[in-house]
Amino acid sequence: MTDTFAPRPGAAPLSRQVLAQASMESRLMVRNGEQLLLAVVVPVLVLVGGVVGAHRIGFHFDERAVDALTPGVLALAVMSTAFTSLAIATGFERRYGVIKRLGASPLPRSGLLMGKIGGLLVVELMQIVVIGAVGVALGWEPHRSMAAVTGSVLALLLGTFAFASLGLFLAGVLRAEATLAAANLVYLLLMAGGAVVLPADAYGSAGSALTWLPSGALGEAMRTALIDGHLAGGSLVVLAAWGAFGTILTARTFTWE
Repeated sequence: MTDTFAPRPGAAPLSRQVLAQASMESRLMVRNGEQLLLAVVVPVLVLVGGVVGAHRIGFHFDERAVDALTPGVLALAVMSTAFTSLAIATGFERRYGVIKRLGASPLPRSGLLMGKIGGLLVVELMQIVVIGAVGVALGWEPHRSMAAVTGSVLALLLGTFAFASLGLFLAGVLRAEATLAAANLVYLLLMAGGAVVLPADAYGSAGSALTWLPSGALGEAMRTALIDGHLAGGSLVVLAAWGAFGTILTARTFTWE
């Protein structure tokens, strides 16, 4: 006997639900003016301003300024999206009951998290294209080798893991307004003093300590890959450890409403 009704009622496969959620998350990020500012405009301004003004303000690198700064700005872009934008968006979604309602849908909580991460990766790909194009226009010449590609991809993925877990932790324990203030404050502090844009040795004696921060580890991993063409094993381990730590904190403290 053939089925009478088509399409048949029921939830879509998990993979299709996650793809739909990731598509929605990425569109929301791109349409939000503040998040677009953090994701693209600020990193591009930092790159252009740093390259143009590095020698005028007394910064000297072992490489050309554009080669030294572009990997760090790519790391800054990941931090802005995976930490600041995710924390702020999730905080207000909790406040307005969006996550609570999604939790009652056929999309499981694991699918919601996978969708958020997928949306982050889509936005980060856009950031890489834009910032990379600006860097090339300024004369950037990244190291071209399989180790450089592997190292930079691992750094971006582990950096996303680390900062996303910490962003979700922040959004899960603070009210939306407090999350907005804290996420922006942490972003500014790490951008200025977290060894993400500038190499760790630019901070003198404090440089070695800064490489234990997720910002410093991500920046050093990107520079090691794209300047030297090597894998920064220690920095990648630091990022993985921060990601695991943030995941444990989020799992224990995050509330859905």
